[in-house]
Amino acid sequence: MYLSTTYLGMKLRTPLVPSASPLSEELDGIRRMEDAGAAAVVLYSLFEEQLLLDRLELDHHLTEGTESFAEAITFIPEPEEFHLGPEGYLEHIRRAKEATKIPIIASLNGVSSGGWIDYARLIEQAGADALELNIYYIPTAPELTGAEVEQTYLDILHMVKSVITIPVAVKLSPFFSNLANIAAQLDSAGAGGLVLFNRFYQPDIDLENLVVRPNVILSTPQALRLPMRWIAILYGRIKADLAATSGIHTAQDVIKMILAGASVTMLCSVLMRHGIERLRVIEEGLRQWMEEHEYDSVQQMRGSMSQRNCANPSEFERAQYMRALQSYKPAWYSPGSGWSHHG
Repeated sequence: MYLSTTYLGMKLRTPLVPSASPLSEELDGIRRMEDAGAAAVVLYSLFEEQLLLDRLELDHHLTEGTESFAEAITFIPEPEEFHLGPEGYLEHIRRAKEATKIPIIASLNGVSSGGWIDYARLIEQAGADALELNIYYIPTAPELTGAEVEQTYLDILHMVKSVITIPVAVKLSPFFSNLANIAAQLDSAGAGGLVLFNRFYQPDIDLENLVVRPNVILSTPQALRLPMRWIAILYGRIKADLAATSGIHTAQDVIKMILAGASVTMLCSVLMRHGIERLRVIEEGLRQWMEEHEYDSVQQMRGSMSQRNCANPSEFERAQYMRALQSYKPAWYSPGSGWSHHG
């Protein structure tokens, strides 16, 4: 039985890859993930704001146009709130490569091209096997068009690809008017992989102190439906590898994503909740399912439940939507006897 897969040109032992999280902030955490069966590790993200801080440019970018609301400067975390600065991040890559045998994928998180170019080159020189661009971009200007938003993603990818030779993946949100189109554009622009999807963390309001506070909520298994759907749609239509992330908690979740067409499945919330050792449980569950269903390899499974052979995915999706609405009945509805109410 072969669990191996290929992602960003790298042959991985299994499709199980921990995504960017605090678990990779310490070298011991990366070693433990490798020991538990991680096929590769995506390091926690280095933020664009950290690069700006490092170059003493942050004050200019924060204060420009904010004179009427000086408190705006407090929205950005203080330097000491970041785990490591840019130089520390490069050293972390070097140490991780020396201490492990699995691929190390660096992660840059930002919204513009500024500062990323030079640092992408340094990340490659530090020994990273690949780079994930986590473009955390929520456009709020009413005058900004969808085409301009998409161009931001393409510009960042073009600039980064122009200075490094290691593979580049782009982590996307699902909030595009035509996700299939931007996926195809990024594929044509040289993205080696697309990571579906980025989860935007929604802030909350503290009613006692009347301030906006961050509110990190770990994913639930229900979150996998959206990336699974789009991976099934995109598989076979673009060359870039597809990485599934968000909502993957069990071996069954991993299997569904592979059947849809994912090359790798990225895990975060389940490891944060239950510990790094959960990787072993998920891998064993994957092996058992494959044996029971007589699959010899992950490659044999991949994409077998995708929409690759569907002539018109839009019509297929519409048909499934109508079937879902027509078939659903509340638990308290009694067929044949009309509506019933159970207090």
